[in-house]
Amino acid sequence: MPIGISTYAFFWHLSESVEKPYSLDDVLQRSAELGVDLVQICDYAPLAEMDGAQLAAIRRRADALGVRLEVGTKGVRPEHLQNHLRICEALDSRILRTMLKVPDHQPSIEEATQILTDLLPAFERSDVTVAIETYEQVPTPDIVRLVETIDHPRIGICSDPSNTIAILETPKQVIDLVAPRVTNMHIKDFEFTRRTGSIGFQLTGAPLGTGLLDYDYMVDAIRPADKNLSQVLEHWLPWQADEATTLAAEDDWNSIGIAFLKQRTAAGRVAR
Repeated sequence: MPIGISTYAFFWHLSESVEKPYSLDDVLQRSAELGVDLVQICDYAPLAEMDGAQLAAIRRRADALGVRLEVGTKGVRPEHLQNHLRICEALDSRILRTMLKVPDHQPSIEEATQILTDLLPAFERSDVTVAIETYEQVPTPDIVRLVETIDHPRIGICSDPSNTIAILETPKQVIDLVAPRVTNMHIKDFEFTRRTGSIGFQLTGAPLGTGLLDYDYMVDAIRPADKNLSQVLEHWLPWQADEATTLAAEDDWNSIGIAFLKQRTAAGRVAR
């Protein structure tokens, strides 16, 4: 059962908010130092424009570091998915994580179902499984309905039960709904804190294992070890007091999260 990390876990290191942003090579190097099995290059805009030689160089670097690659994007426009299937082939990614809606394309569930059905032969030829992520823009029952309508092993769900709190779907509700169809897992902890002045609450991230995500419930329901599913660490780290503090916190959260996943795997929780 692979333990991975997403480029989202390096959000601030990759951002233009810092003086010297990470390159993708930096992400791969740091991920290898954390001892992960894979890196999910997720919503990393430059990837979509890379040619074959550039993608081959990324794959060689990942191979040299001993990490596998997965690809993540947003949207289901046919030409967009076809381009990312090209990227998956070049990087030897067996997963293409996506989300159904982007600002300039808001397909209905029926439209998205037809697009994905039409592209099934391409997914099969590429040996790639599309994993549609649970998130606040699309109710989880609609995503499940799409996947069950297509009813093909190349179309599954990327579970991220922390995302859907914003539409008042609880993590356990989401986990129970998606468990039979999960093909990829984003692992992201969260917490609620009081806003200044005790007026309202704020939903933010938390280091894995310290927040409200019931990890044990999730793995008992989805059973990633039985299905050899990737568990990919992400998090919502708010900007801290300054750049140095923020980047240090991001490093700490990544180390804590990967250590947590390794400990749980070693303890046999995921094998139950």
